[in-house]
Amino acid sequence: MKTENNLDTDQIRGLVWRLAIPSMLAQFVSVFYSIVDRMYIGNIAGTGEISLAGVGICGPIITMISSVAFLVGVGGSPLMSIRMGEKNQRAASQILANCFLLLAVLSVLFTISSFLAKEKLLMWFGASEATFSYANDYITICLLGTVFALLSTGMNQFIICQGFAKTGMKSVLLGAVCNIVLDPVFMFVFGLEVRGAAIATVLSQMASCFYVLRFLFGDKPPIRITFGNYDWQVMKRVLMLGLSPFLIIAFDNVLIISLNMLIQRYGGESQGDMLLTCMTIVQSFMLMVTMPLGGITGGTQTILGYNYGAGRPDRIKKAGIHISSLALGFTTIMFILAHTVPQYFVRIFTQNEAYVELTVWAIKIYTMGIIPLALQYAVVDGFVGMGVAKVAISLSMFRKVIFLGGAALIPVWFGIDKIFYTEPVSDFISVLVSVTVTLLVFDRVLKKREANKPLTYEGVE
Repeated sequence: MKTENNLDTDQIRGLVWRLAIPSMLAQFVSVFYSIVDRMYIGNIAGTGEISLAGVGICGPIITMISSVAFLVGVGGSPLMSIRMGEKNQRAASQILANCFLLLAVLSVLFTISSFLAKEKLLMWFGASEATFSYANDYITICLLGTVFALLSTGMNQFIICQGFAKTGMKSVLLGAVCNIVLDPVFMFVFGLEVRGAAIATVLSQMASCFYVLRFLFGDKPPIRITFGNYDWQVMKRVLMLGLSPFLIIAFDNVLIISLNMLIQRYGGESQGDMLLTCMTIVQSFMLMVTMPLGGITGGTQTILGYNYGAGRPDRIKKAGIHISSLALGFTTIMFILAHTVPQYFVRIFTQNEAYVELTVWAIKIYTMGIIPLALQYAVVDGFVGMGVAKVAISLSMFRKVIFLGGAALIPVWFGIDKIFYTEPVSDFISVLVSVTVTLLVFDRVLKKREANKPLTYEGVE
């Protein structure tokens, strides 16, 4: 069947660009409609800043739940790419079937458990008496869309890994456009404010989910969703490989939650709520860096996985160079924007000059290490794409430990307002370690694969 990109024969440089750019744009659009939510909320008359702080507390909870999509999607899609590279279509189809069932079951389980624990989670994660009601309204409605959110995000990875990057982008774009259109309708026309933003988000997730599933059940992709042939061993391997991106996202949110708790503890209710609002805006800007960056390095994993399965190290190395170069180019542009015009971004959320001044300073500090951060993403996602989970998990966890240590010590030594330095400290140290490890083990990983390359023929293992 005809695909948008031929992973076997297309020139590597063009292949990287054709897969990376749609994935990057899809993630950028995804972040954009999250920011649109916060922009409208921040401009609610009279309660904008405090509402924004409440939604900021919900952010890590929602993202942590969403990480389940990457546990299955990013865990299964590289394995499927490897099987496709081996020309083992039956095994690739089995992986997709098992991943669909696994993600559907996990979606239901996480929806139920999150509803039962949401109020305690909000208080643990930094909600104050002033922000709790806004946070509770927002999270209650968003949790209703958990199944749609996880299925659309997780199963979209299986569209991209088959070479349909543009189709994957369209699914995200559909959700974004729906959210941008529905936000002002539910928030201001119907007067639902924070609850309206959540309703618009859920309806947008439903639209994306239906689009993704319609494609994967249709006739266009070479590997379609089927039922049956379920195997716990397949699911177990998916979960093991997906553990790396899952832990990356989950621990990112643990760190954000820790920051929120520390801000509330050391800042008190008045300064704490102000710093939480500023941190929400800073994290919104960082999402504009990390999500598209993850689109570049994650969207091109299929090139690495396919050629790893095919036993072609030359194409893997070429792809790695082009992926890293593209990622570095993107983070350089974002670094320049963060250090020259951050005030324009901040004013989208608030016109309060005290908030603007503090947040502009915080963005400049928080983004000091984002240029080398590109290499961290390229290394970790590269190892995930080739199914080398242990190295990816070790490198990503090292970065989280450094961040957590900084978050715990910096407020004690230098004051709570200096907590924004935790990000650049962890960025610089982790990149140095990740690049060093890559230089030491990458060739050995490729040689081991080449030595154990299976003898495969079209459709036969």
